[in-house]
Amino acid sequence: MLSIALVLLPDFLLIFLGLGLRTHGGYPPVFWQHIERLVYYVMFPALLFRAVSHTPLAFAPAFNMLLVGVGFTLAGLLFGLAANWLFRLTPLTFASSIQTAFRFNTYVGLAVIDRLAGQAGVATFAMLLGVIVPLVNGLAVWFLARQGDASLWRELLRNPMILSTLSGFAFNLTGLPMPEVIDHVVGLLAAAALPLGLISVGAGLRAQGLRASLPLVNYFTAVKLVAVPAVAWGLSAWLGVTGLYFQAALVLAALPTASSAYILAMRMGGDGKTVATIITMNIFVAMLTLPMWLGWGR
Repeated sequence: MLSIALVLLPDFLLIFLGLGLRTHGGYPPVFWQHIERLVYYVMFPALLFRAVSHTPLAFAPAFNMLLVGVGFTLAGLLFGLAANWLFRLTPLTFASSIQTAFRFNTYVGLAVIDRLAGQAGVATFAMLLGVIVPLVNGLAVWFLARQGDASLWRELLRNPMILSTLSGFAFNLTGLPMPEVIDHVVGLLAAAALPLGLISVGAGLRAQGLRASLPLVNYFTAVKLVAVPAVAWGLSAWLGVTGLYFQAALVLAALPTASSAYILAMRMGGDGKTVATIITMNIFVAMLTLPMWLGWGR
């Protein structure tokens, strides 16, 4: 577990760097908004497309891994639904915070799997993302859309993670070579995606209103970082998922919740402050739980 923690230490240091730059660097808030958009819409799609398009993919052996992904996502959903009964939440707070029980921080996940397993790990992880990202985004948008006028299908069809993964699958299946100049440009964007993504995660950390919402924050943090990976572990053992497929599933399950959950909640008129507090708590607790799960899963 200590060796895993040391492997992940540079990634968490970049998160702290982002927090320090936002707090003391003198950059205006709009700067970080533009960085987040650049990473989300350009650099991470380039990383996913390159990994998926360059790596031979075997879908049949990965089927049980995908079942594990769907299983622990639905488990997170059920735990999230229970929060409404336990805490008697307002409709907006419930619709906003339930997504933190099953969404995951893709930036941290790709950095972790790249460090642990290289491009083959990223490609396997991207295969898992291709199934789980539409599922978790659809669920998150559906809960918030019930409180507003957003379109579920519009949100899904313009999601850059989904589009880049599907495009990579399609290009991979054609068997065509990537033009050298384009491959180099995409490679440069992909190389910059991970450090900039982690810095933007740190810049987005907030802890406003932590004391007032601490029981709810603790509950969703325990669900995302303890209960969901435990379900993933159990399902993997039951279905016989091993090796790189198990590693990819466990990384995805054990990740802190998505920083974009705050953006979605704010854009759709939800309770952004509570979501931001849950995200921040997730990041700090994940510095302990993520090495723990990955250390046990070796």
